[in-house]
Amino acid sequence: MKIAITGAHRVGKTTLAEKLQEHLVDYEFRMEPYHELTELGYEFSEQPTVSDFLEQLDYSITQISTSDRNVIYDRCPIDFLAYIQAIDGSGNIQSIFNKVESIISELDLLVFVPIEEPDLIPGDTSDFQELREDVNEIMADWIGDFGVDVIEVRGTLSNRLEQILSKVTRQTK
Repeated sequence: MKIAITGAHRVGKTTLAEKLQEHLVDYEFRMEPYHELTELGYEFSEQPTVSDFLEQLDYSITQISTSDRNVIYDRCPIDFLAYIQAIDGSGNIQSIFNKVESIISELDLLVFVPIEEPDLIPGDTSDFQELREDVNEIMADWIGDFGVDVIEVRGTLSNRLEQILSKVTRQTK
């Protein structure tokens, strides 16, 4: 089963993905493309740019297309498409959307982690709060448009984990 944890920054995706992998020990964990690309020497801009998100999008597509079954992805192409849309809403993203839609069909489950009220992971303005909120709104609007099973998780880490494990158990029966 291929599972992608998706959402805006600072919603707890990485923590959730790592905890999920502890429970699904036969699953490979794929780190967020930003971190893998950084390890490979890619230098990101200080301010988020469309080109940086395109690089991460392509890397994420490669992660999915080259991985075997039983993988947990920290982020997926939908994330990067939403960031691109949030940064440059005037651009025509239809061709990118089609590319994302094609690769997303290889996933078995999307786990959407939205920003909650009150915010469970508060930050400050240096964390690009407006961008975070825009991406969250875009993803909430798009998440069901890709033809893949989606679960939206909320609450504490243990609540979120329990929701996913319950869903995975039902899907694998």
